Amino acid sequence: MYIVAGLGNPTKKYEHTRHNIGFDVIQCLADQYNISMNTKKFKGLCSMGMIEGVKVLLLQPQTFMNLSGNSIREAVDFYKCDTKDELIVVYDDIDLEPGSLRIRKKGSAGGHNGMKDIIAHLGTQEFLRIRVGVGGKPEGQDLVNHVLGHFSQEDRKVVEEAVHSAADAVKLMVQGQADAAMNQYNKKVVKE
Repeated sequence: MYIVAGLGNPTKKYEHTRHNIGFDVIQCLADQYNISMNTKKFKGLCSMGMIEGVKVLLLQPQTFMNLSGNSIREAVDFYKCDTKDELIVVYDDIDLEPGSLRIRKKGSAGGHNGMKDIIAHLGTQEFLRIRVGVGGKPEGQDLVNHVLGHFSQEDRKVVEEAVHSAADAVKLMVQGQADAAMNQYNKKVVKE
């Protein structure tokens, strides 16, 4: 069984912002596989389902981004999940161009507060992750306003494609094909 957690902030105020790209990927998977994200458990919204014949728990922590580790830790402990092989975390990355994906089997938080909290709660950096590029902040703009802001119309189209690509990468990863997912999806999106 896999736990697939997408990071974001709860409430309508933050829907489809850069910081909520992880929630968007989870919702994309839920829609594709008819999984209802309506169970309140593990300090999050979640639901069990099947993706390509593999049992998964889709999870959207409702703890706000910087406390995501609370929710993920509860789910990992409840299901006795092997975090190295059975946990996938999807989140935004300002160091990648909008639409780019970066899949890794382990790594640091890279300055992402949600990931810092998860690593602190799990006590390890070894878990699967999909970083979805949301683009860096424009010069002079506040970082918090940037990540909590919405995409431009131009970037939104590229990001929607990336959400679907990230969902496709999850499908490979839950079948034990993380290397194939990395080979297929770790490429940069070049702005024209």
